[in-house]
Amino acid sequence: MPGGVNSPVRAFKAVGGHPLFIARARGAKVWDADGNAYLDYVLSWGPMILGHAHPQVIRAIRAAASRGTSYGAPTDREIQLAGLIQKAFPSMELIRMVSSGTEATMSAIRLARGFTGRDKILKFDGCYHGHADSLLVKAGSGIATLGVPDSPGVPADLARHTLTAPYNDLAAVRKIFEQFGNEIAGLIVEPVAANMGVILPKDGFLEGLREITRRHDALLIFDEVITGFRLAFGGAQERFGVIPDLTCLGKIIGGGLPVGAYGGRREIMERIAPLGPVYQAGTLSGNPLAVTAGIETIRLLTRPGVYRKLENRSKALATGWTDAAKRAGVAVRGTQIASLMTLFFTDRRVSDYASAKTSDTKAYGKFFTGMLERGIYLAPSQFEAAFLSTAHGDSDIDKTVRAAFNAFRKM
Repeated sequence: MPGGVNSPVRAFKAVGGHPLFIARARGAKVWDADGNAYLDYVLSWGPMILGHAHPQVIRAIRAAASRGTSYGAPTDREIQLAGLIQKAFPSMELIRMVSSGTEATMSAIRLARGFTGRDKILKFDGCYHGHADSLLVKAGSGIATLGVPDSPGVPADLARHTLTAPYNDLAAVRKIFEQFGNEIAGLIVEPVAANMGVILPKDGFLEGLREITRRHDALLIFDEVITGFRLAFGGAQERFGVIPDLTCLGKIIGGGLPVGAYGGRREIMERIAPLGPVYQAGTLSGNPLAVTAGIETIRLLTRPGVYRKLENRSKALATGWTDAAKRAGVAVRGTQIASLMTLFFTDRRVSDYASAKTSDTKAYGKFFTGMLERGIYLAPSQFEAAFLSTAHGDSDIDKTVRAAFNAFRKM
């Protein structure tokens, strides 16, 4: 395997040392191949919002597996999951399931181009929307960590159709639309940036994007692969009250199994084959194991108080470790919303990709190592989010804050 891994950020290149090889997981913990236990704040990069191996989800998967693992044909469970997603995201009037978040964003971009008859898209510096060629331009996530400025392997003729602007900069967006407005098919955005670290939208930013795209007859695409079912049951669009034309969702709708979805206004989605000429297909789309896990996960998220508890514990952790850094004399900036957060090792306010890149990645590497030594598993990258699950209890938060103080003090 290149680098010994199947995804670059797993390689620990940004933090030093060797990656953990995970043997098993349950609740808020993972165990590595040597038997060491860790409190897990990676959570498979977000989708394990109920924690690992939730008994109800596992029972449902086992029952589904006993009936077969893949059919390549429709099932009633796909319809059930689509209905549950629509209750959370009413803007998704029609839904197409795929096998990953990358497939969802890639397909949404193709659909936007097919619907509008335009070629260009606009994205934001540091926002990561998967590894499709059109979207690997000034991207975040592992690319930010490894310092790749653009994306080798993407044809220049294709890359020139992807325009970029600084996140949270409405003036830059307006300027781009003034110049290219009749060529832009859609604007894609992480409503809360979570692949250059967690960066919140400024007041009025998302509303401004909605107004600009509507004025220029371009589609507004929310990449809610991370924020969907995380910021609220209805994702960022529920939390901020801004409704996009298309929405992309990822593995959280499959309880962590490989699945994704995109959807939006009926008139747009009806352009997809077999109803329309925009082609997109997938043998494993709507896989029976993934949709079964998704149905159980979403049903469990409807329980009273789930999101309030997640938010309260996340605030406690975010406040606890920023206070611990201050007591230890280490300069950090913490951001938190709902059940995701980041510590930036900088004394600057972080509001976009440029300010995020001022973070001291070597300091983060030391902090990561210190936390790992104390049984806390964080993302092996400065430019990723930490996630909480319903399985994390108050004692876990207390343990993590104590570990953070000792790690900071050692630094």
